[in-house]
Amino acid sequence: MDWFSSLLDASATNSAANYFPIGVQLIFAAGFVAFMIGFSALVGPKRKTADKLEGFTSGISSHGNARQPMAIKYFLIAILFVLFDVEVIFFYPYAVNFRELGWDGFLAVIMFVGFFLTGFVYILKKGALKWED
Repeated sequence: MDWFSSLLDASATNSAANYFPIGVQLIFAAGFVAFMIGFSALVGPKRKTADKLEGFTSGISSHGNARQPMAIKYFLIAILFVLFDVEVIFFYPYAVNFRELGWDGFLAVIMFVGFFLTGFVYILKKGALKWED
């Protein structure tokens, strides 16, 4: 009973014993999910018809091969979008704490923008944003 009272003591130092209830809860939750999935697979209806086994096409009849080559430009634009989106995310902490960061923080942001603009100029010089197709 002594270990249980130490778990309930709020002033106790942070130790692995304090995380025991969380671990037990995670184990029970994972077991419950596994049990419910297995139980529904055993008890649930199993009517495999041709319509159910067919791929879903939203009412549009499929044609051609799905593995046809696609222009790499689409993927490049998607990656560049993610890159610029991440750049905006890095500006948020600076915008929140710009007074505390002072001139050192400002110079760090200027360096970040400079490096990023250097990469952007490189992308433009390589012609990554030109559509020839």
